[in-house]
Amino acid sequence: MRRLISAVAGATLLLGLAACSDPGATETATDGGAVTWPEPTARLDGVKLTIWAAQNSNTVPTKVIDGFQRATGATVSVVTIPDPYEQGVQTKVATGDKPDLAFWQPTASMLTAINAKANLQPLTGAPWLPALNPALRDITGLLGDTRYAALVTSPAVEGVYYNKEVFAANGITELPKSFDGMVTLARQLKGKGVTPFYEMGADRWATQWWVQVQLADAARKGLWDRINSGSEKFTDPTVLGAIEKYQALIGEGLFNSDIKTAKFEDQGAALLDGKAAMVVQVNSFFGQLQAKADTAALNKKIGFFPISPSGNVGTFIPDQSNALVAFRTGDAGREAAARQLLAYWMGPGYADFVADRNTVSLQTAVADPAGVPQALLDVHASLGDSVGSMQALAVANPDLYLNLADMIAGTMTPAQVAEATQGQFAQLAKAAGATGF
Repeated sequence: MRRLISAVAGATLLLGLAACSDPGATETATDGGAVTWPEPTARLDGVKLTIWAAQNSNTVPTKVIDGFQRATGATVSVVTIPDPYEQGVQTKVATGDKPDLAFWQPTASMLTAINAKANLQPLTGAPWLPALNPALRDITGLLGDTRYAALVTSPAVEGVYYNKEVFAANGITELPKSFDGMVTLARQLKGKGVTPFYEMGADRWATQWWVQVQLADAARKGLWDRINSGSEKFTDPTVLGAIEKYQALIGEGLFNSDIKTAKFEDQGAALLDGKAAMVVQVNSFFGQLQAKADTAALNKKIGFFPISPSGNVGTFIPDQSNALVAFRTGDAGREAAARQLLAYWMGPGYADFVADRNTVSLQTAVADPAGVPQALLDVHASLGDSVGSMQALAVANPDLYLNLADMIAGTMTPAQVAEATQGQFAQLAKAAGATGF
């Protein structure tokens, strides 16, 4: 999720695949019917598999791969696709270059963007599904009634990471209970010489979280259904108002002074070092913090709370580091081996996987590792009351984050951001076959 499909690349991929594929053949080949699942530890001597990963997910499968190779005799290689990851993957797939598996954002819109029916193996009847927490089993990974993605880690949530020591030093004993309450708190902190918020304008991809958390209540009331049908637009007051409020907060000086040039690494360091009080981010941000500090330090310094206009409601946004897809490569043996690797990952290898990643377990019979930081547990706990993001609920994902970054840089106004985003959304929605466009 860190990087989203570019509107032009996405439309090109969807239109190109539609032009060169027989719709009838695609439906027949991908109807989600009978799928065989090999035993997770069956021998695969001589079989070579490739997994595509982003820069922030390329170490995720290390423990699983080691165990799978020892158990089966297979060889598994991880290939890092440079950022922007999703665009890079789609460009390769559009030219016929496919891995056996890849990390992929498991939302319906992104499964559509990669033309799942033609390019991905259905994961019908996956053997690990009965072991999953029922609340998470069908939260994502489906396109229509067919499962194409395997959720391996807790879906990301947009919310607020904060420095506990900064809060304590400034007499803050209660967490904000609404977005406006958070802004009021930020103004108090600024008055005491503290940088309230830190944003990474140069790396751009996180800018959209500020708009999306403001849309949580509207999303619960059908915002994305209305945008999907064309009855509401990004240029209408709900979304445009959120964009304008974001710009107003920046103009008020509630963010870091180097917002235009700050990067992802700077953001993590600033929060951990107490140079800023809060960051609006997703789970991959906490992964950066885990690389910088141990669990004891993180529990002492870093907390998390979800936020929305009306309260503490998170916005869930499954990203590419949360799930994998298995490709149709035309090699039946490798396709079966890819399914076997997923069955091993979520079966015999799962307990070791969550322990190695020090992350929350998705399976009721596998306990969370003792070292999972409290903030990560709080993120996972917020899923139950969360609402879907644009990525989870919209039929297409326009370049909102790029346009917002241009606004931060001073080259676009909020109205221009909304207009450009709506134009891109309409193009992608039309290419995806949505009605009303």
